[in-house]
Amino acid sequence: EHLTVNQRVAGSSPAGGAENTQSHHKRWLYFYSMNWHLLSSTEQLDTLLTNSVEKPQLIFKHSTRCSISSVVKTRLEKAGVPDTIDFYYLDLLTYRSLSNKIAKELNVYHESPQILLVKNGECVYDESHLSIQMEEITEQAGLAK
Repeated sequence: EHLTVNQRVAGSSPAGGAENTQSHHKRWLYFYSMNWHLLSSTEQLDTLLTNSVEKPQLIFKHSTRCSISSVVKTRLEKAGVPDTIDFYYLDLLTYRSLSNKIAKELNVYHESPQILLVKNGECVYDESHLSIQMEEITEQAGLAK
């Protein structure tokens, strides 16, 4: 099932307080200027890993119950969004088993919030909590070989 969220997901409430809406026609989460791919299946993870050979892929592991995670998500959404990276949003509470599979496949310790930068099928950079910065993500994406 696909989900479109306009300016709001549980744990964040930007000005205007738009209500959550569901749609079966789109596979994006819309926040501010950020378009997130909703990561919800192992098939999508396989596609993400394959696509990482051509373009860096970023997974943002978000807990909708965590205030720090909400702060980090908002900070990422307000940052300049590079078109050289695909951004994926993983709701940890809804897709816990997928999160566990990602940690195992990419050989990373699970944290929340957490970003995983994937290139050539491997996690080349990960960061958590308030250390997550868009500037560092873009720098690491450019440096990752």
